[in-house]
Amino acid sequence: MMTELPADLVEALAQAVPAVGGVLLGEAAKEKAVSDWSRVGTPLAVVRPSSTSEVSAALKLCNEARIPVTAWGGKTGLVHGIFSDGHIALSLERMAAIEEVDAIGGTITVEAGCILQTAAEAAEREGLLLPLDLGARGSAMIGGVIATNAGGNRVIRYGMVREMVLGLEAVLADGTVVSSMNHLIKNNAGYDLKQLFIGSEGTLGIVTRAVLRLKPLPTSQDTAFVGVESFEHLPRLLRHMEQRLSGSLSAYEVMWSDFYDLVTAPPALGRAPLEGRHPYYVLIEAQGQDQQADSERFEAVLMEAFEKDLLADAALAKSQAERNAMWELRDDIGQTARNWPIFTYDVSLRLGDMEDYVASVRTALEAAWPGKATLTVFGHLGDGNLHLVAGVGARDKATKKALNDIIYGEVTRRGGSISAEHGIGLEKQAWLGWSRNAEELQLMRLLKRTLDPANILNPGKVVTVEE
Repeated sequence: MMTELPADLVEALAQAVPAVGGVLLGEAAKEKAVSDWSRVGTPLAVVRPSSTSEVSAALKLCNEARIPVTAWGGKTGLVHGIFSDGHIALSLERMAAIEEVDAIGGTITVEAGCILQTAAEAAEREGLLLPLDLGARGSAMIGGVIATNAGGNRVIRYGMVREMVLGLEAVLADGTVVSSMNHLIKNNAGYDLKQLFIGSEGTLGIVTRAVLRLKPLPTSQDTAFVGVESFEHLPRLLRHMEQRLSGSLSAYEVMWSDFYDLVTAPPALGRAPLEGRHPYYVLIEAQGQDQQADSERFEAVLMEAFEKDLLADAALAKSQAERNAMWELRDDIGQTARNWPIFTYDVSLRLGDMEDYVASVRTALEAAWPGKATLTVFGHLGDGNLHLVAGVGARDKATKKALNDIIYGEVTRRGGSISAEHGIGLEKQAWLGWSRNAEELQLMRLLKRTLDPANILNPGKVVTVEE
């Protein structure tokens, strides 16, 4: 692995990206290689272009020199997709412009380095909603959430990022700019090229600009925290809320009691919104356009659920402060570190398989590590996504492999996915074949070899190709 860039390449990159600080080396590069979320490694250099043309020029040089390039957004991914040892890190932080908010067409056009929260606030000023919402909203960049096809808290109503992207611009490994900046909802003119780059984690091209679809900004919001006595009631309650709320259900977040216990007891700052104790807890939220009418309907639908024994108790948020407190419980995932050492997982399953899956994993962990195993479970059950945090008293490669074999093995046996929303990156690359068949993997490798024949774009991530 190369430890230092050739001087002529450094000079050429500095000419391609001429702004002060456009190319960072040595200690300056190391200072940028920091993330609270992911392993970053030590890049050979950090290149910070200010335009698509500069991205194109930089990639052309790196492709000719056969130097690997890893794109950086907000560095908030959880599968180490930005790991850059021996690579050039291409940071999109300087490409942060909001080019247009089209209130008539319902779109926002942004550069890839635009922070998600910044884009959402720009849309809100025009009375519109950018539906994507996730914990890293204040640091995640648009290019990164597109490259990872991010999910978040509102997938049940609005879908993954893939459903929000109308058009995008990406730069291929050789510097070719593919600009498909479509603003149309319907456009069946040939292949939908943007889909090549959404979720490809910077392995097929680097996203530089995008057109995102916006929705009307909700003016009502109703939130409840409920206790549920059995798992079989969870999907029945979900369908009841979906049907009776007529499309306004925007969140259905389920917490197993082990997670709830962590986030409602000191040193956690959150406090229990319900008096009793239940096996499962659900954060339910609906958004609409008429606060009084929507609140009345929300309460009535919850009462119907209570009368059908689908829930045992409920607390309704009567203020924004109470709503925030409920969401803070769901988002306080840092409390799971109290079971350290831990490993985190993001899987997807059919609703009917979830109860047996969690029970099987618990049994397997306790059998393998008797008296040491902990398992904390929560997630976006409304869209089939569970997050598991497992601790078994050790954190080494052998332990991790044994845990992965159990947790991913139980997923595979049920036809689920080893990655619901976090992607593959470096972390899950060895297990990709557990959720994709041989023909799918072969086609993925064919796409990679075709678009990036020199294998310079984030090599070793998602799929591997023969050198």
